[in-house]
Amino acid sequence: MKVGVIGLGYWGPNLLRNFLSTDGVDRVSAADLNAQRLKVAAKKLPAANYTSHYAELLKSPEIDAVAIATPVSTHFKLAKEALENGKHVLLEKPMTASVAEAEDLISLADRKQLTLMVDHTFIYTGAVRKIQDLISSGELGDVHYFDSVRVNLGLFQHDVNVIWDLATHDLAIMDYLVAARPVSVAAFGVAHYNHVEDVAYVIVNFNNGTIAHFHVNWIAPVKIRQILIGGSKKMVVYDDLEPSEKVKIYDKGVNIKSKEGIYEALIQYRTGDMYSPKLDGTEALSQLTSHFVECIRDSKTPITDGKSGLNVVRILEAAQQSITHNGELITID
Repeated sequence: MKVGVIGLGYWGPNLLRNFLSTDGVDRVSAADLNAQRLKVAAKKLPAANYTSHYAELLKSPEIDAVAIATPVSTHFKLAKEALENGKHVLLEKPMTASVAEAEDLISLADRKQLTLMVDHTFIYTGAVRKIQDLISSGELGDVHYFDSVRVNLGLFQHDVNVIWDLATHDLAIMDYLVAARPVSVAAFGVAHYNHVEDVAYVIVNFNNGTIAHFHVNWIAPVKIRQILIGGSKKMVVYDDLEPSEKVKIYDKGVNIKSKEGIYEALIQYRTGDMYSPKLDGTEALSQLTSHFVECIRDSKTPITDGKSGLNVVRILEAAQQSITHNGELITID
């Protein structure tokens, strides 16, 4: 298989590096408009072919698939052109800048019978896959809440706000882990230094009573990457910055013994052991690129397919609408 990578800014070189070492890929080409980026990439990864004209990759009959790692405002145009030229597509997150664009790409990929996958990298980490195992096995019980904090000092983006930049990661994780259907979104955000929000809070409500909360911030004094998941049986803390024990499982919870009437309810708190499971340490992006190639080869549906990308964009779009209307609760389909 021959793969092209479009965009060699922050994330593109990582995709390029992993595709070069992915089984089943025998040639990788890359395109970027910036000559300096091409020069740096060629020095670090000389095994790839380079061009300043992305259309060469999209129109070449020798290229089977393309990975697009460009600003989100360009995702729809490039992905649509790639699909129309018969290429399988891997899109950097977020998938598109709107729900309508995401739905259009999904429909086009289906008509062309091509693989459309979104680079929600965290889904392929050993930590998130372990948490999914805990939920699917019933060890955590019913998921009551999903609470995430993703904050740091910078990097400011110019084309999207902090929700589209940072919350996308945790929304993708939530979409993968929480089986219930989101029904409404409320969000608040403030722009302190630019025209886009740099601090924001998002709440997602589900049809079964589960609630999710996201705190994202570009102007925090410390870097935090933490998710708390509360289950009816056990609870999980996922700290992505923790070097050795990223996932911790707490045997803690609440038991209620009720008599007649709410004022006679007896609430008991349960505190048991905590343990940290062993996780698969394989690089997530390596898992992702291998999965992309496997799905193309075997005509399989990717774990992070166009639908999962659309689910995230739908919440992002609703959150943006809520911010615009001062935190109004937005119903989603």
